[in-house]
Amino acid sequence: MTLTKESFHGALPPASEVTKADMDSTREKEEALLQSVTTSGAVEPRKRAVGRLVMHSMAMFGREFCYAVEAAFVTPVLLSVGLPKNLYSLVWLISPILGFVLQPVVGSASDHCTCSWGRRRPYILGLGIIMLLGMALYLNGDVMISAFIGERDNRRTWAIVITMLGVVLFDFAADFIDGPIKAYLFDVCSHQDKEKGLHYHALFTGLGGALGYLTGAMDWGQTVLGYSLASEFQVIFFFAALVFLVCLTVHLRSIPEVPLRYKNEETKILLEVTESYKYSTIEEEIKNGYLKSTCTEIKAAAKPGKCAVMSHTEDQRRMTLKSLLKTLLSMPSHYRYLCVSHLFGWMAFLSNMLFFTDFMGQVVYQGSPYAPHNSTLYLTYKTGVEVGCWGLCINAISSSVYSYLQKILLPYIGLKGLYFIGYLLFGLGTGLIGLFPNVYSTLALCSLFGVMSSTLYTVPFHLIAEYHREEESLKLQDGEQAGEHRRGKGIDCAALTCMVQLAQIILGVGLGLLVSVAGSAVTVISASTVALIGCCFVAFCVRYVE
Repeated sequence: MTLTKESFHGALPPASEVTKADMDSTREKEEALLQSVTTSGAVEPRKRAVGRLVMHSMAMFGREFCYAVEAAFVTPVLLSVGLPKNLYSLVWLISPILGFVLQPVVGSASDHCTCSWGRRRPYILGLGIIMLLGMALYLNGDVMISAFIGERDNRRTWAIVITMLGVVLFDFAADFIDGPIKAYLFDVCSHQDKEKGLHYHALFTGLGGALGYLTGAMDWGQTVLGYSLASEFQVIFFFAALVFLVCLTVHLRSIPEVPLRYKNEETKILLEVTESYKYSTIEEEIKNGYLKSTCTEIKAAAKPGKCAVMSHTEDQRRMTLKSLLKTLLSMPSHYRYLCVSHLFGWMAFLSNMLFFTDFMGQVVYQGSPYAPHNSTLYLTYKTGVEVGCWGLCINAISSSVYSYLQKILLPYIGLKGLYFIGYLLFGLGTGLIGLFPNVYSTLALCSLFGVMSSTLYTVPFHLIAEYHREEESLKLQDGEQAGEHRRGKGIDCAALTCMVQLAQIILGVGLGLLVSVAGSAVTVISASTVALIGCCFVAFCVRYVE
């Protein structure tokens, strides 16, 4: 028996007999479920309020705040616990290797997640918890171990292990979480709101980084919290954990997701019918028995003992891991070119950012980190590092400002112009810093780092949204249902995010050797060269949707 709207209307009780006591509490979920569905099957999410998009962007604020805290404190923490120099590269390589291997798996799995809470938010919550755990371990590991182990040598060994584990967990989760956040935005927003959302993401990324660097630059040891807690690191952890928890909670409550199982065609009919009766949710009506006979009819068309929706989803899930590698290798050429350009961008950006404070101390201020700690050379180096931190703060602020300017520039120069300008300005800026290392000119040119940062966080994902929009339009023109038999947004966002980990792996293996041979000056020259190569790639190889 086939389910029709007429037979379903006949099975429903009159609207006056349905209780309306819980309508207000479920209104938000109904609005998420009852999206506009065209006759061809395409689902277009409704327009989102600016406040909802700002709430969604708070996850990027909290993530970047914690990233800035790590950038400011992870090296002093590792040095304070006595980590040998030959293990530094191991710390920075484990996390990107894990992310590069597992990111596509989780991205594809989230595309087929059937959790009633949505497809992306369970993964975002889990990764957020791992971020907090990692931050707790690397900022408090020494204190925790001292409370349990008294013997000095064992305490030092375990402190190194716990701190390294914390750094790896934090980097892994912080890099990983970006993909599900972007996919979540793409799932619940219309095309216009995706553009706005990406700009808000870049804006709050810059603000979070700036506030994180400022928090790290303050002397918390002389404050009330500094006296109350065991160390300055614990004060920083308190603020970072509080900020991240608040931001993550706001993000998860921002925009409700439509569970994957509701996107089955039979369920769309149920939603269209129940909209006229204003029932609370499909789940509650099944529980109350109103849809019992209807669900039986749907089961009859599926495998014995299973509903058609769940059967289809389980088949997809079984095929996910088996065909994952084939899916990645068979991506259209314009997706692959976009990934390569993203790799060039992150290689240039990270090669500059990872060694920038050291460059300021050794090259700009002519200090030495290897001199005795009471010497003029070492104190000069330390001053250069502090000024370098202010330069990174300028970078974060300029990233926020430029993310707003992008919205103004986009109608005039398009995505290609934004992409090209971001790489070009960064390449020229880092090149000038390397050729003319002066304090004031270097700080002024730090603003161009923010242009590159904002570009990397917005334009590639904007292009992914354009590619998916074009594919859906072509499928509708061919008479196919939108979203049928196509790659999910999650795996494409994951593929882009993988380029960040791959850039870290390449730099961890190669750039450290170059620095040890040629000094910190090679980092900004390398960043400039790679950025200008990427600039040519962006101009001639990346495809832009007209």
